[in-house]
Amino acid sequence: MRQSLIALSVAAAMAAAAGCSKEAAQAPSADDKMQVQASATADAKGSVVASNPLLAEWTGPYGGVPAFDKMRVEDLKPAMEFAMAENLREIDAIAANPEPATFANTIAELERSGAELDRVFSYYGIWAANMSSPEFREVQGELAPKLASFQSKIIQNDALFQRVKAVYDAREASDLDAEQKRVVELIYNQFANNGATLKGEAKERYAEINKRLAELHTKFANNVLADEEGYTLFLRSDQLSGLPESFVNAAAALAEEKGQKGNYAITNTRSSMDPFLTYSDNRELREKVWNNYYSRGDNGGEHDNNAIIAEILKLRDERVELLGFDNYAQWRLQDRMAKTPERAMELMEAVWPAAVARVEEEVADMQALADEEGADITIKPWDYRYYAEKVRKAKYDLNSDEVKQYLQLDKLREAMFYVAGELFNFEFSPVEEGSVPVFHEDVKVWEVTDKTSGEHIGLWYLDPFARAGKRSGAWATMYRDHTTFDGKTNVLSSNNSNFIKGAPGEPVLVSWDDASTFFHEFGHALHFLASNVTYPTLNGGVRDYTEFQSQLLERWLSTDEVIDNYLVHYKTGEPIPEALVAKIKKASKFNQGFATTEYLASALVDMKFHTADPEGIDPDKFERETLEKLGMPDELVMRHRTPHFGHIFSGEGYSAGYYGYMWADVLTSDAAEAFAEAEGGFYDPEVADKLVKHLFAPRNAVDPADAYRAFRGRDAQIGALMRDRGFPVPEEKSEAKETTIAVKD
Repeated sequence: MRQSLIALSVAAAMAAAAGCSKEAAQAPSADDKMQVQASATADAKGSVVASNPLLAEWTGPYGGVPAFDKMRVEDLKPAMEFAMAENLREIDAIAANPEPATFANTIAELERSGAELDRVFSYYGIWAANMSSPEFREVQGELAPKLASFQSKIIQNDALFQRVKAVYDAREASDLDAEQKRVVELIYNQFANNGATLKGEAKERYAEINKRLAELHTKFANNVLADEEGYTLFLRSDQLSGLPESFVNAAAALAEEKGQKGNYAITNTRSSMDPFLTYSDNRELREKVWNNYYSRGDNGGEHDNNAIIAEILKLRDERVELLGFDNYAQWRLQDRMAKTPERAMELMEAVWPAAVARVEEEVADMQALADEEGADITIKPWDYRYYAEKVRKAKYDLNSDEVKQYLQLDKLREAMFYVAGELFNFEFSPVEEGSVPVFHEDVKVWEVTDKTSGEHIGLWYLDPFARAGKRSGAWATMYRDHTTFDGKTNVLSSNNSNFIKGAPGEPVLVSWDDASTFFHEFGHALHFLASNVTYPTLNGGVRDYTEFQSQLLERWLSTDEVIDNYLVHYKTGEPIPEALVAKIKKASKFNQGFATTEYLASALVDMKFHTADPEGIDPDKFERETLEKLGMPDELVMRHRTPHFGHIFSGEGYSAGYYGYMWADVLTSDAAEAFAEAEGGFYDPEVADKLVKHLFAPRNAVDPADAYRAFRGRDAQIGALMRDRGFPVPEEKSEAKETTIAVKD
């Protein structure tokens, strides 16, 4: 399947009108009627597609590329409605096929359907994530329930489901290869797990719930974006104490862009908040910036998300009850690596005590330093980053701002290309500016080829900078998947970040954490580009596995080859000193209490929300009481507080699944040890070949647990994760017990 399984009310109506207006001296034959109808339908469809650039087939170089330069919000709604209708027409044709269901006439046709919708969704995703506007949000709100109803029509098409089921039931006796069986199983499960087996009132209610959830998810996300855009803090020149020069220059440029030349803008996004809290000497301003950021969606008024969260939780619980599940998390995890909420909780609870204990040590160090300075304060959440940085300097003589002088965004990109060349044999070459349309002048494009053969693989788009209308954070996405079942298609992949653009002529300097995130998201892009599957559905992923490949790629940032060749001073061009590298590596486990605890708190609260009875739930109260029971340290908060936890409430991708980063990190740490133990280290050709062959190229064509065993020769073990973070490794139990915590089915 493509974006969805999907028809054509507009063209069908036009075709019907054309047929009715035709006069004839005698009644036409059945064949004549079919030919006229088909011709009219095709003409009507062609007319609509030709007049709307969002529907048009992609043309130009590299197998055709999106017409990002022709995007207009006013074209979106008619394009989406037309594409949904066209896809539903395709679905109806598959369901009505009088021939017995086979892989070729049912599953392959589903995989083939929805080309127009795929194209429209590529543009929709750009507006939703990169280029949002009030005009788009209005259309988005109108489309959300329509998209939900559209998806329900497909899932609840009983004739279609019976054909899918027939192929599924006969899969072992059929002449299907391993990939085809996997596609059949994934598609069948998508139907069965999403209400296809329901009847009557239950079926209708399921569709109603999906429609309402789509509206709520959209409203939640737009409320968060509104609070991000509405809480910019402007500073005077006498309020900049402690802030690095590069950050000050960027803040000045941003303030000028916002019409306040001479002042300095601190936006309500992580990329602005994090460095401000790390370096600003002004405690009162730190508290203000902290409150602005962690109160997104929780400020009362029209953009408050608490009532929305309560309704989402109730609807999710009601929906899975219709399917016979005790709670939402139980339903969500059935096709994940963890399988059950209990196993996910087991992993998190195994790590939580060590993380909290480390926070206590970190806070003690910070409090001692604050006392020594005579600060006369008790460490609060808005102090954590600031005093952690001071402790880092005192303990390791490591200054994060000094490190940033060697972390230039452009050089980091070159380093990522180097790693991709060594591990994947990829070469990245910039395309001529203007030859490939982009949706913003900041976006740049590279062609990806095989270094040895020169074979074209795809394109990589990079949208690196923060701006109004762009959601916060960093992410990767695809505009086109690799497939071969209808001829080979190339990959159109993208990475998106929110770095603060430097002053004109100045390089963009980033923190070590931001550099790691840059590598992380590039790992997702490499996962897309390395795909070697036949069918579109196989490019999907298992949520607690798909973060593994990207988390693993972070490890190459600290390899000697990258450090020696790409981490150079932005002014002098001198390589980063060996002494500074030694400090970085020595401090690699520093602040792991903070990093692990803030993440795990979010993951645990997510799981608790989705296993609790949601009747009468007060999200704010539930969050507070859950954290209190967990023993959450007072000096920090969840990485994503509930009112702006977009991973789980602006959609369902990570709902009851935020634990997946930790699950994937078990795999990451274990796989990293495989490279560390190899003769060639992180560039060992034999291990790299196994990495690409078993963990990247198959995408979802192979069960993740089987894929990992093929790479490692065994299941992953939690001990590697604990060693990575400098936590005590749990007392050796049996290997089987460790494995059970990690990945075993």
